[in-house]
Amino acid sequence: MTTTAAFDAIAVGSDIQRRIGVKTSRDEPLARFTTMRVGGPADLFATVHNVFELRSLVRFARARGLPHLVLGRGSDIVISDHGVRGLVIQDRAEGSRVEGDRYTAEAGVPMARAATETQKAGLTGLEFGLAIPGSVGGAVWANAGAHDADMAGVLVSARVLDGQGAEAIIPVADLGLSYRDSRFKHAAPDAPPDLVLDATFELSPADPDVIKARLDEIRRWRQTHQPLGLPSAGSVFRNPEGESAGRLIEDVGLKGHRIGGAVVSEKHANFIVNDKKGTAADVRRLAEHVRSVVAERHGTELAFEVEFLGDWDGWPWPA
Repeated sequence: MTTTAAFDAIAVGSDIQRRIGVKTSRDEPLARFTTMRVGGPADLFATVHNVFELRSLVRFARARGLPHLVLGRGSDIVISDHGVRGLVIQDRAEGSRVEGDRYTAEAGVPMARAATETQKAGLTGLEFGLAIPGSVGGAVWANAGAHDADMAGVLVSARVLDGQGAEAIIPVADLGLSYRDSRFKHAAPDAPPDLVLDATFELSPADPDVIKARLDEIRRWRQTHQPLGLPSAGSVFRNPEGESAGRLIEDVGLKGHRIGGAVVSEKHANFIVNDKKGTAADVRRLAEHVRSVVAERHGTELAFEVEFLGDWDGWPWPA
């Protein structure tokens, strides 16, 4: 794809390199940066390795009115086959530290690493992070959770870059965390959203061997119940109150239902896996079909947990 956005990607990329010291690439295919392994190219792509670079690049983009997307581990998202207009910033800021019973991690730290780092430090509370395929920033943004625990239960505060470019430490009570939701998902459409830079957790001392046993238990559960090893974005739908999205999908007989290279997992019906080099359009068509069938048969409108990002103009596209 040739860059056609209303900016000179070559000039902007050179400016970023000169001012911030971060290399960029044009028309970078995004599929390999997502856990679903789908997605077209970014007009301009950059990887940042620390909070300074992340903060500087976001401020740079905002000051120039340049559309931009911050990408963590690429889970919980489906990027359009048409790609993403503007700048995609891959966040690999992965610093972390333990101070007493508190653990602070930059937004790019994988949640699975947070779980193992705190285990080695003899701190319990983040074991559920082993089951979260994303990074700390995305987990705060979505109030991610698993195994009867979530971010809200252990989070103390998040340091954010606000829409005006200033940094602030926001206590958990002001983050609007609820089931798979937060204030970060509800930014005004005409204002830059707050961006999580790092997060601090309050944990409890425990025997590292006991914590490791819990991690091993979670690991075994996932291997038994989830389609690990196949490209997916994690749970496609939120669980309706008092119900399981996976149970509803299984009940209408959609396990194994396929559109193109995307198929409803035989192992867990709330997962769509990309097992035959499917496209983002395959995934979305299948997800919409699942939602339609469940609504027709059960009268329940499933809400997406995954986010469809990038250029979806004109959707639904011709099959």
